[in-house]
Amino acid sequence: MDEPKMFCYQCSQTARGKGCTVQGVCGKVPTLARLQDNLLFSAKGIAAYLYHARELGCSDPEIDAFLERAFYSTFTNVNFDAENFVKLAIESGKMALRTMRLLKKAHIDAYGEPEPTTVRTGTKKGPGILVTGHGLKALAALLQQTEGTGVNIYTHSEMLPAHGYPGLKKYKGLVGNLGGAWFDQQELFSRYPVAILGTSNCVLLPKANYRNRMFTTGPARLPGVKHIAAYDYTEVIEKARSLPELSDELGEATLTTGFSLSAVLSLKDKIKALVEEGKIRHFFLVGGCDSPHRKASYYREFVELLPTDTVVLTLACGKFRINDLDLGDIEGIPRVIDLGQCNDSIVAIDIAIALSELFAVEVNDLPLTIVLSWMEQKAVAILWGLLSLGIKGIYLGPILPAWVNKDILGVLQESYDLRLIGDPRTDLAEML
Repeated sequence: MDEPKMFCYQCSQTARGKGCTVQGVCGKVPTLARLQDNLLFSAKGIAAYLYHARELGCSDPEIDAFLERAFYSTFTNVNFDAENFVKLAIESGKMALRTMRLLKKAHIDAYGEPEPTTVRTGTKKGPGILVTGHGLKALAALLQQTEGTGVNIYTHSEMLPAHGYPGLKKYKGLVGNLGGAWFDQQELFSRYPVAILGTSNCVLLPKANYRNRMFTTGPARLPGVKHIAAYDYTEVIEKARSLPELSDELGEATLTTGFSLSAVLSLKDKIKALVEEGKIRHFFLVGGCDSPHRKASYYREFVELLPTDTVVLTLACGKFRINDLDLGDIEGIPRVIDLGQCNDSIVAIDIAIALSELFAVEVNDLPLTIVLSWMEQKAVAILWGLLSLGIKGIYLGPILPAWVNKDILGVLQESYDLRLIGDPRTDLAEML
């Protein structure tokens, strides 16, 4: 991969004059500080995935060493070299891929290879517990402890892909999914009289009407909410059984999740034939970290406009913008393929690499366009993971990363052809 053009921050580390980008005397946020923020966000994302891998007994000293160096580099008066921070960002992308691959292996070793699975939405009669976040180990422990109790377990947001793992879906108590992306929590949690377990990031400050029936575990903490340090969820189960039972209420959609790398690659010969016959014209990866931003409606509008000879891969909570759409299939190939949580971006990357080998072209020459919905934190690590592979032409929105200024955006556009979403019809015409 060609090295991207480096940033010039216009002054030496000893400069103190007007317009100095080290001290920011001019009143503008320094480019150097923004690059440090970028590295911190990326390192946080890597740390989050590494936490869940360690929960399941997997670790990697090379990732540990990088995190140590990355965090230390952002200390005051340690590193004033903007070019070095660009190199560290690219390295963080490589480490993000390494970490996601480690976590994927940990999940498969613990719960089996995911398989395509339909998931009921709505409620079933009986007491319930709603689980949100990313912590599959916490969900597994809860499923074991509720087995045979009559307590139903529902997934929310990034927990939806749990239904695809054989080691988790074997439990009869795992009955369905409620809600969509992380930001519907306050409305959703208020609506259903269930116990709630937050297992990781993406928990919101609770409303008073459900605070006393919500619990956190793992790294998550909320004021006024009981925290369970270990994996004994007796109190959560007792709370669920003390609440009014839910009634049978079928949801509006049936969702499908659990497309692993092996599940998709088992179709590769058929996919190749359909592409060569002109029956599949283009692939889109549409997903990412969703937000309540009003412009995020773009992603559903975009997918609704796609011609019938296209296939959509999706992942992370951004999938809830589109995963209830019935787009049918192309001779048995589903037109919407849910690959899993945000850490399952590694599955999408491995699929892209496998397709490039299948068609004997570079990844950037595939009939594939990546359209990402954007929030900060772990999304930064994933974005740099894609860029570290030299992937170009990514569409990003609905807003720019907070650490991007005009100078940084210019480099990302020139080095990686990063594009901002605009009008869905115009963008689609450009992509096709």
